[in-house]
Amino acid sequence: MKNILLILSIFLIHFSYAQKSTLIKCGKLLDTKEGKVLENQYILLSGNTIVSVSNTASKADTTIDLSNYFVMPGMIDAHTHVLLQGDITSEDYDVQILKESIPYRTLRASKSAEKSILNGFTTIRDLGTEGAGYADVDIKKAINKGVITGPRMQIATLAMNTTGHYPIKASDYAWEIKLPKGVIEITGADEARRAVRTQIEQGADWIKIYADRGYYRLADGSFRALPNFTTEEINAIGDETLRSRKKLAAHAMTRDGILAAINAGAISIEHGSGMDEACMKLMAEKGVYWCPTLFVNEFVAEGRAKMGSPINLYFQQSIEATFKKAIKMGVKLTYGTDIGGYDWNLAQAKDFTYFVKWGLTPIQAIQTATTTAAELLGMQDKIGEIKAGAFADIIAIKKDPIKDISVLQNIDWVMKDGKIYKN
Repeated sequence: MKNILLILSIFLIHFSYAQKSTLIKCGKLLDTKEGKVLENQYILLSGNTIVSVSNTASKADTTIDLSNYFVMPGMIDAHTHVLLQGDITSEDYDVQILKESIPYRTLRASKSAEKSILNGFTTIRDLGTEGAGYADVDIKKAINKGVITGPRMQIATLAMNTTGHYPIKASDYAWEIKLPKGVIEITGADEARRAVRTQIEQGADWIKIYADRGYYRLADGSFRALPNFTTEEINAIGDETLRSRKKLAAHAMTRDGILAAINAGAISIEHGSGMDEACMKLMAEKGVYWCPTLFVNEFVAEGRAKMGSPINLYFQQSIEATFKKAIKMGVKLTYGTDIGGYDWNLAQAKDFTYFVKWGLTPIQAIQTATTTAAELLGMQDKIGEIKAGAFADIIAIKKDPIKDISVLQNIDWVMKDGKIYKN
């Protein structure tokens, strides 16, 4: 009996500690759902959950004074690569795949994950390990177990393409050498289904495909590409993904990949720099999300042009008009950076500046990285909002992003799951 009472006492002490309440006093608070800035609000937390938001102070075990700050939900980056460290040229990419071991890349990825949360992104969707196997599963697991610091993650493991259509290219090296690949390659519908099942078995939340390649610009300024998958292959991927209750994301630049991917069941189009009105119309009709990753294109454009590939420069010249037209036609916009495709030491909130410059209000831009991104990830009501029942993912900035969206590039205070990571 004494042992039972001792165990019960320890449990009650632990439970009481875990459920300690915290009251956050806010100067300005962004209601992302309604698109309004509220003043003099109080957020009551219990453990990792928001209990209430009101203009009245409640009793709590601890009080945090953010009365001089602009407070908002933790942001969501819907397109990252924690296992990459920037690759302007194919040589930059090959060095990481060929000269850095997967354990070494995973150690670097742990630092990238930490940078992401310190940047104010408390949730990320990581879309492919680029030759690092299932190391993203380990990163996610280590974060969830408190071994390393990072955001909550949804992951895509290997990503998929068809045989011979993705780096590393065998023709760039001695043909006798068996080279690693940045993705899992398939040929035929049966291999496609097996690849989807294998990735889900290993822990993939998303299936990602590379839907097109070989981008080129026509005389009228429009863009085309070579599709990577046969109709049977891409439809098999989509069918297997959906029947497993997972989601399909497609790297696709032009109508040749975008339309095929959407018809196969993709719910997000990554990049889409060369999309046309037919793509926009179908995306709006089906509620497909667009993750445009704008800064990364600028980051790589000049360097790739010097190496003989000017396509990113061409995209750079037309993307503003494409963006404005897509928004006008009702395409859902979600925030994603492709960071890892560019250096993790650069700003993760840079894309907001394009959004605002090209027509969105600062609040609309922030909503792409909060409420809209939460819907994409199927986590609405849990992330992307500060409201009762949501996770205690909260960030604060001294300056006002409604007046200057660029201040989101320097977050002052970060909380995830009720724990402060940056103060």
